[in-house]
Amino acid sequence: MKKGNIILLSILAVLVLLVFNACGSYNNIVKSKNEVENAWANVQSKYQRRIDLIPNLVASVKGSANFEKETLTEITEMRSKVGQAKVNWDDKNATQETKMKAANEMESSLSRLLVISENYPQLKSTQGFSDLMGQLEGTENRISVERDNFNKAVKDYNNIIETFPGNIYSGIFNFTRKSMFEADAAAAKAPEVKF
Repeated sequence: MKKGNIILLSILAVLVLLVFNACGSYNNIVKSKNEVENAWANVQSKYQRRIDLIPNLVASVKGSANFEKETLTEITEMRSKVGQAKVNWDDKNATQETKMKAANEMESSLSRLLVISENYPQLKSTQGFSDLMGQLEGTENRISVERDNFNKAVKDYNNIIETFPGNIYSGIFNFTRKSMFEADAAAAKAPEVKF
């Protein structure tokens, strides 16, 4: 074989390897991006569960617990705040940050509701209120797990697009960094309950 042919075949082999590497890196980035989107869809699904579940449970408790009107009025006001924070999770125009803000507003009202239940132990004696509290706690736990899964998927994706050789291909194919779910600054402050 001629020396020129060997050099040409070597260059061709290197180019083929680079193309396969680029395809593999691109596919990994796309898979990771899809994991982020799937994880966010799971978070939204749990928020939707909360939105669907809580008004019905609160209405049920309200109907069976007339003896505690003042507290139930406050719970209803909080339920209204949850409804005001409602976001159409399927709205493609709503940003992830808008949806996170709405979720944080809902949590603020729900955490206040949990504090009220601790200060009114007689409400815990009714089965409806006990069911409401169990559902609230279960829903909040589900949301927490899905948020953690979302943040892990975002971290994995960001690692892929920011490390070599993914950073080269993410720049070429215009993949950008994703934001993790962050709690609202007010979430660190304990809710204040006034009676």
